[in-house]
Amino acid sequence: MKTLDLFTTAVANTFRAKTRTILTILAIFVGAFTLTITNGLGTGINQYIDDTVTSIGAEDVMTVSVTPDADSGFGASSGPTEYDPDAVSSGGFGPNEGGTVVALTPDDLDTIAEVDGVLSVEATKSITPDWIQYGDGTQYVTSVGGLVTGQSVQLAAGAEPDAASDAFELDLPISFVEPLGFADADAAVGETLTIAITDAERTQHLVDATIVGVAEESVAAPGAGGLVVNAALTDSLYDTQNIGLPDDQLERYAEASIRFDPAATDADVTALKDNLADAGYTGTTVADQLGTVKTVIDAIVLVLNAFAIIALLAASFGIVNTLFMSVQERTREIGLMKAMGMGSGKIFGLFSLEAVFIGFLGSAIGAGIGMLAGTAISSVLSGAVLADLPGLTLIAFDPLSITVIILVVMAIAFLAGTLPAARAAKADPVESLRYE
Repeated sequence: MKTLDLFTTAVANTFRAKTRTILTILAIFVGAFTLTITNGLGTGINQYIDDTVTSIGAEDVMTVSVTPDADSGFGASSGPTEYDPDAVSSGGFGPNEGGTVVALTPDDLDTIAEVDGVLSVEATKSITPDWIQYGDGTQYVTSVGGLVTGQSVQLAAGAEPDAASDAFELDLPISFVEPLGFADADAAVGETLTIAITDAERTQHLVDATIVGVAEESVAAPGAGGLVVNAALTDSLYDTQNIGLPDDQLERYAEASIRFDPAATDADVTALKDNLADAGYTGTTVADQLGTVKTVIDAIVLVLNAFAIIALLAASFGIVNTLFMSVQERTREIGLMKAMGMGSGKIFGLFSLEAVFIGFLGSAIGAGIGMLAGTAISSVLSGAVLADLPGLTLIAFDPLSITVIILVVMAIAFLAGTLPAARAAKADPVESLRYE
């Protein structure tokens, strides 16, 4: 019997006892369906976190600040902090959000640039505007932040500010579109926004900038969010804000962003942090800030997958039972096939293929319906309880993961079928032909 004949015979034999086979397939279906949904849940949430990571910062960028002295009180969880004339407000950036840190100076930036593993250093300029306004409309309070290389914005319309342009460009949070008087996100693109900022002499200045894009809300920019501006506008606002400051108060930064080798391993990143620590600085990557979240999600998905595997193992006993019954019912047929010259290997292969085919049917149907159900559930939730998390596809599917699920279930089915297949292969042809 040729391989193709072996396969077609196995497929035909699978449905000799339709009810028993269908019940076994349904048991496999439950496990495959659950495994597909749980994997989709993990894929969807992790994709959303990855998108959030790119909107907070690039993977090869690290935020650096001065490591406070143990006796300074900075970073303490409670109690008053001793006044330090070199301290500045963090301005809401990075891990020191809302806190007070020791300022970085140009000398610090030069020192950081010399640390082994650092490719470039860029100071984080904290800007505090008074308000923004479109035309003669209402004035609104907001914050200002820039993009580092490799960082991206989830856009509802338009494009990101051009870092290389000398023109003043910005992305407006989508929550400001309607209050400022725009019909929709597309209508805001290309319009001019006025930013008011007060210098150290208490003189207010007005700076006009072009809206080139509208940013979606995300975990990185919840609620009202803030303006995302290009380098030219950042420098202009920062210089304007510092008009009138004494020379010794200029060029003082809460944090800096450093770039390192994109191909750096975890060990390399740890070594870089150690080098910075030796120099008196603390380095934090985006992965440090969101890594714990992904770890928790992966752990939850792992537990859910464990339940699905248990369901599949339970279904494997159904395969064993189905094939044992099939071997017993076809004892004389097995004896006849052996008497006609069919080897034990092909007998084993025939029953193993039946097991694999049952596994394939159950897993393919389970994965297919799981994808349909997951997509429908995700769509419904996105418009309801998850409406405040734009861009989140709760249950997403990776073709490679679905393929792996099907192959794993087929492998389990094959292993479950080896015992009855081996029994069939070892059957004595004479005794089998005498079987009543």
